[in-house]
Amino acid sequence: MTHDFLSPLTGSFAMPAAENPTVVMIEAAYRHLGLTWRYLNCEVHPDRLGDAVRGARAMGWRGFNCSIPHKVAVIEHLDQLGESARIIGAVNTVVRRGDTMIGENTDGKGFVTALNQVVDPAGKSVLIFGAGGAARAVAVELALAGVSRIVIVNRGHERGEALTNLLLRQTPADAAYTRWSGMFQIPADTDIVVNATSVGLFPNVDQMLDIDPDTLRAEMVVADGIHNPPLTHLLRSARARGCRVVDGLGMLVNQGVIGIRYWTGLDADAQVMRQALLNLKL
Repeated sequence: MTHDFLSPLTGSFAMPAAENPTVVMIEAAYRHLGLTWRYLNCEVHPDRLGDAVRGARAMGWRGFNCSIPHKVAVIEHLDQLGESARIIGAVNTVVRRGDTMIGENTDGKGFVTALNQVVDPAGKSVLIFGAGGAARAVAVELALAGVSRIVIVNRGHERGEALTNLLLRQTPADAAYTRWSGMFQIPADTDIVVNATSVGLFPNVDQMLDIDPDTLRAEMVVADGIHNPPLTHLLRSARARGCRVVDGLGMLVNQGVIGIRYWTGLDADAQVMRQALLNLKL
């Protein structure tokens, strides 16, 4: 009998790295697929990012994720970028094809996949709170998925206007920026509301977006990019008003599904991955 003790390697480069639960869901998926692949969380200082990428090349890694603070800096160490990564200007997943390292961004793709399980975003009007990296990824992928209009709501006008101009220049969607000042009133013609800020993220689980909850209407879909806790204050409030909701755990899981498909060519079971995270009681 022939034995193969060389496990294909994938993982994550981040700093800090210890709090990242992605390893749990990815390795659960590998086991379910019958693969001997491994996923390793690696704490990589920004000054050593180039060394880490060269090390991954030298050791034959099949790919890796990049988290804070490496999503932009990693680009200079790669060979190519996928379309959405190029538009967003950030990479969270690196895929090896032969000797070529390709940067992709699955943040927004994971979000759109989770959203599609509740509503088809094509032709819809979307309101996004935030203009940081998560908001950029979600907005670009929604634009590429065919939404008709995206309104960026952000307190800082520079980042809000920059994201709006990016969407207008490089995607087919109409876009506008609205300054977030005081309690925000969600326009009645909004179909999908997205929280792409960190408001409500553990341990600040009782934080609520500064919006008028009475402007959440039952016909709206409300999505939150936060995975810990899965059911945020915003989503609880929206559900109480009859809205359909999309939690951040779905976004995280579907990012993983897409990453595994990039690396292995196989479709992982999203429910297996979600349950692995729920078992952690995030």
